[in-house]
Amino acid sequence: MEENSPVKAIQQYSPAHTDAVTSVAALKSDLCVSGGKDKTVVIYNWRSGAVLKRLLGHEREVTKVACVFESNRFFSASRDKTVMMWELSGNSEPSQHFPGHDLVVTGLVVSPDASQLCTGSRDNTICKWDIETGECLCRTAISRNLVTHLCWVPGEPYFIQTSEDKLIRMWDSRKLQVAHTFPGKQHIQTYCDVSQDGRYCISSSNGFAGEGCEATLWDLRQTRNRVREYKGHFQTIASCIFLPKGLGLTPVIATSSHDCMVKIWNQDTGACLTTLCLEGSGPLASLAVCDSSTLLCASFNSGIHLLRINNAKGLELQEVAKF
Repeated sequence: MEENSPVKAIQQYSPAHTDAVTSVAALKSDLCVSGGKDKTVVIYNWRSGAVLKRLLGHEREVTKVACVFESNRFFSASRDKTVMMWELSGNSEPSQHFPGHDLVVTGLVVSPDASQLCTGSRDNTICKWDIETGECLCRTAISRNLVTHLCWVPGEPYFIQTSEDKLIRMWDSRKLQVAHTFPGKQHIQTYCDVSQDGRYCISSSNGFAGEGCEATLWDLRQTRNRVREYKGHFQTIASCIFLPKGLGLTPVIATSSHDCMVKIWNQDTGACLTTLCLEGSGPLASLAVCDSSTLLCASFNSGIHLLRINNAKGLELQEVAKF
């Protein structure tokens, strides 16, 4: 490497997990929560590179983690068919258990006011839970609805759900009923996110060799139709998120894929603004926004990658650390 090269060394922090990382979420301004195939839930300070807590309660792989940003509670779902609630300030035991699904729990969402918890599973059911008692308040089953992800619509009693049946559904959490089903896609829908203003939803598709492998923008307020597609990945997109407005006037979204690529897109035009290849990472499973210029990306082979968004000379994405 030449001395005048602008490429900075990537810091290697202490690893959060000993196996593939399946899910990551931002908990505080400097803390993230993650889950992995090693059955653990980890609280990590991504600024200092230190494990704060390593929690072992699940009997099998952790599939999803979820939390409300700046709260002290967080949740984990697992292949052991259960969901657990944990306290940041508590001991190493879960503060609540939510058993009741018949198969792996693949969807997990907590409402923005932290009052409601909803889960989804490959058992075709969506459940709503009493967070304090662990009681299942309501359960709705839909044939062939193998849930892949859940996300809440800010300021509304609705959440969005993606499925292996290639459909995206909007649920009314009050009665746990489907309020709207979006037009079907050609491929399994793997993930979803909703913009902070509640106007748009984005979903991602599985695929191979560039077939499928797209993210799709949906209008939640007016037409409830497809607005735009974002094409350029070569394998399944496992995660798609809206990025904060602090990056400039142009609204942008980020995607991560099994092709080891993270891409940032112009939400309005569908143009890919920048691509970062995390070589040797294996499939990229999950993305999380830390702040207006920092992303976390969970991978199968190389832990969690800390990415910095640089807006000085056009949009750039740089890897600065991994753990």
